[in-house]
Amino acid sequence: MSLIRQVWLLLGVTLALAIAGGFGISVESSRRYLAAQLTMKNNDMAQSLGLSLSQQRGDATAMELLLASQFDTGFYEQMRLVAPDGKVLIDRSAPLNKSNAPAWFVSWMGLSPDVGIALVNDGWKQVGRLEVRSQSSFTVDQLWRSTLLAAWLLAFLALMAGAVARYGLARIKAPLSATVQQAMALTERRFVTVAEPQVPELREVTRAMNLMVDRLRLMFDEQAGQVEVLRRQAHCDDLTGVFNRPHFLGRLKGLLSAEDGSASGVLVLVRICDLQGINRMLGRAEADALLRETAAAIEESGRRSVRHEIGRLNGSDFALVLPDVQSLRESAVDVAAKLRTLFRTREGDAFAVVGAVRWWHGASASSLLAAADQALARAEARGAFAVDLDDAGDGLVLGEDAWRVRLEQALAHRWVELAKFAMVDVHGDVIHFECPLRLRLDSDGAPVPAAQWLPMARRTQLTWRIDLLAVDVALSAIAVDGLPRSVNLSPSSLADDGFLPALRQLLLQHRASAPGLWLEVAEAGAMRSIELVRALVDQAHAMGVKVGLEHAGEQVTESGRLLEAGLDFVKLDASLVDGIAESAARRQHIASMLLMLHGIGMAVYAEGVNEEADAQALWDCGIDGVTGPVVKRA
Repeated sequence: MSLIRQVWLLLGVTLALAIAGGFGISVESSRRYLAAQLTMKNNDMAQSLGLSLSQQRGDATAMELLLASQFDTGFYEQMRLVAPDGKVLIDRSAPLNKSNAPAWFVSWMGLSPDVGIALVNDGWKQVGRLEVRSQSSFTVDQLWRSTLLAAWLLAFLALMAGAVARYGLARIKAPLSATVQQAMALTERRFVTVAEPQVPELREVTRAMNLMVDRLRLMFDEQAGQVEVLRRQAHCDDLTGVFNRPHFLGRLKGLLSAEDGSASGVLVLVRICDLQGINRMLGRAEADALLRETAAAIEESGRRSVRHEIGRLNGSDFALVLPDVQSLRESAVDVAAKLRTLFRTREGDAFAVVGAVRWWHGASASSLLAAADQALARAEARGAFAVDLDDAGDGLVLGEDAWRVRLEQALAHRWVELAKFAMVDVHGDVIHFECPLRLRLDSDGAPVPAAQWLPMARRTQLTWRIDLLAVDVALSAIAVDGLPRSVNLSPSSLADDGFLPALRQLLLQHRASAPGLWLEVAEAGAMRSIELVRALVDQAHAMGVKVGLEHAGEQVTESGRLLEAGLDFVKLDASLVDGIAESAARRQHIASMLLMLHGIGMAVYAEGVNEEADAQALWDCGIDGVTGPVVKRA
């Protein structure tokens, strides 16, 4: 039983006892008072009438007439004169008047006043003993009316007391409920403080909870800051802050091979020519400033693509990856123009050159870099701020309308297939299956990964329907074999007004299978739509579905709001764990991130693990599960 119900029960019992006691005392007091009044009336009438009868000098007729006259003019039940020897000389009586009160009340009250007695004399001779008994029905009626009035008044007072108690308990319950919600928010990784109530005891509890929340938030912020420092040390260039060569290459490989990556894009290489000469001419400090400003200029140019990546490959070379960008020349020329503007503000003859190539999903990272390096060498041979392009042609053979028709057809005929890649724990047991969606774009075609059609699905605004179909297929498969499955959701789907209501309806239809479903949203997209992610989490948790981030690690510590969204798990991007066995800095970064995320109740998994040594290093760090080539395909 809850505390509030116990308080209500205590108040109810106390109030009931108080009312019952007050009511009983009131009724009993009235009963005793009225009985005493009747007794006094009987005695007074007996004494008065006895004196009158004594004055009749023993005249039996006169005494009978006087007694009859008095009996008829009053409300009496009996008047009688009894001789000393017990003989009844005169007896006048009437039946007991019927009371308006219920019989049970008359019986319960038992109103029986004493009989009034007086002696009747004839001089010194005793004539007899006069007994007078009044009618008690009118007294019972009066007692019944007063009892009803008391009952109504006490009932009204009980209602008023209940209203006051309800108001008082509501004032007590409000801060208690706020404290409970505050504690529940902590379990969902949300740090909430509440206003302190007026009740001193509750104020101390609330103050202690607020202090604990503030300290937990401070601890998390400090830990997140430490993890961010370790991330930069492990994956970023110390001077410019962009990705270092190993991490950039890992990101590039992941982008080229990811099931839900981009179909195509642009790779731009930038070289600052004669960096040693610039060091001698400008000095080390100025040269370092030039490198930082160059990285910032490339970063500004890269904003044409939301998911761009920038890295420093060596002392003088930078690389920029632009997914889903179609214009190779425009991208390269924009970088060159920004660098020309930057270098003109510097003294001397420092300059840069730009080489750019187009890439396609599934291409080899090494061959792509080799082609870009050759383009860069050709640009360097041409002179300052030259641009050289290596364009393999436009791979977007179909137009937007044609793509829409093919995607609509695939949805209508459910030409879909879910791949299955096992996510396993340290013992090799399957946690769930990664299930990227593949579409057949014609009736007899082979299923193709999302990288080939997802960009056009986004452009034609069909991602939410495709994601719903993927969830439907996964839930149906779970209903058949009971194996948990993880499905990717596009951030653009969450932004569609019809997606979440349709998802809720789908989960209701497959209520029994829903607890086996895992939903994933890419970290980059989740950061831009955290409110939509929170809405997804609330809806999914109501049906037992788990929600987490995929391709995570770069921004997971940059926003407390992301961790406050109530997510269940995080999947670290392959670029973070690639080569972790050979890098102490990477291991330290991953271990610190795991400690932070485990501390707030989130499971952490690793994507794209290629080597046994890397998997072992991750197990040593405390990872919850891994997937990738190191795990046999289901």
